[in-house]
Amino acid sequence: MKSIKRGMVIDIDLNPVKGSETRKIRPCVVVTNDIYNQIIPVIQVVPITSWNEKKSQIHTNVFLEPSKENGLTKKSIADCLQTRPIDYQHRLVKIRGKLSENKLTEIDRALKLIFDLI
Repeated sequence: MKSIKRGMVIDIDLNPVKGSETRKIRPCVVVTNDIYNQIIPVIQVVPITSWNEKKSQIHTNVFLEPSKENGLTKKSIADCLQTRPIDYQHRLVKIRGKLSENKLTEIDRALKLIFDLI
């Protein structure tokens, strides 16, 4: 299996879920550091969802423009509030690409806000 790196955009099967958790197979951003990514199969991801005006107003959502580098095909939002651990050895569907450092920095800022690390 290909090694998973921080900032990669990967399709993950998020099912089964409960309540309002983000569901189905969808792209996610890997946010754990590469040391953990190499030695532990459980990683933290931020699910990516379709962009809309309402979602764009939430301060912890990060806008993502589709590109060849990230592998996204439409305007999207990284929903940092829905961050979750996954075992990629069981949930990985495919690797799409990688986010730019600038977008990863925006996600880092959102996660710091969510987890009160600022």
